[in-house]
Amino acid sequence: MAAEIVETTGNSKAEYWMKAPVHLLAVCDHGVRRAGETSVEGLPRSDLRDLTGKMSFIPAGHEYREWHEPQGLTRTVFVYFDPAKLPELDVPTPRLLFEDAVLLALALNLRKVVETPMPTDASYLQALGLVLSRELQRLNQAPLQVAVRGGLAAWQQRVVAAYIEEHLTEQITLAELAQLARLSPFHFSRVFKQSFGMPPHRYHVMRRIEQAKPLLAKSAMSVTEIGLAMGFSETSAFTATFRKLTGVTPTAYSRSHAEAPE
Repeated sequence: MAAEIVETTGNSKAEYWMKAPVHLLAVCDHGVRRAGETSVEGLPRSDLRDLTGKMSFIPAGHEYREWHEPQGLTRTVFVYFDPAKLPELDVPTPRLLFEDAVLLALALNLRKVVETPMPTDASYLQALGLVLSRELQRLNQAPLQVAVRGGLAAWQQRVVAAYIEEHLTEQITLAELAQLARLSPFHFSRVFKQSFGMPPHRYHVMRRIEQAKPLLAKSAMSVTEIGLAMGFSETSAFTATFRKLTGVTPTAYSRSHAEAPE
């Protein structure tokens, strides 16, 4: 087993391609894309936008392609398996952007091991690799699930997105957005998630965090002031939300992106 972590930020287009004699488990730890497409040979393509917690399994010899324009930080853990060392994994089934709580937890543990600057006990890595291989065997026996496509019409997406941007720091109800799209709240919530890759409330919060980033980078305002400006009633709520969506605290983000003095 081998593993690596790939992070993308900013507005640059990122592309991945692989076809190799090893199995690949691609796990998106965090990531939302404005546009993009993921494909695994033998399965329909997907343009799902919110990739957080999603993973794809690409058997040896199958082609894997992905491109995306990231909306903030995107972090993916790639885990490679030697088929010769996994004889019990017979003809694994390709899977595209599925969810599995156990595999996700194991991949995140592996990410921590990869990121640690100190050497890790080899026995722990061996045990982790063994458990991962067992879970892949279970995965191979589970029913196949494919991402669903569909959602709001183009005009509905434009109207709703523009309204959220105009009222970014305010509270917006589901009923308000549904009325703009001329749909019932229940139906709107479902098709909005299909179009934007996340529920309306989460999209609203995510846009607040994206607007807060350039303010933090300039460091002209305090974290508390920026949180209040973005509509958060408490600094703790802003900090917790920012960390959940980016993986770092607002203070840490500010320090790492602060503009150098001229």
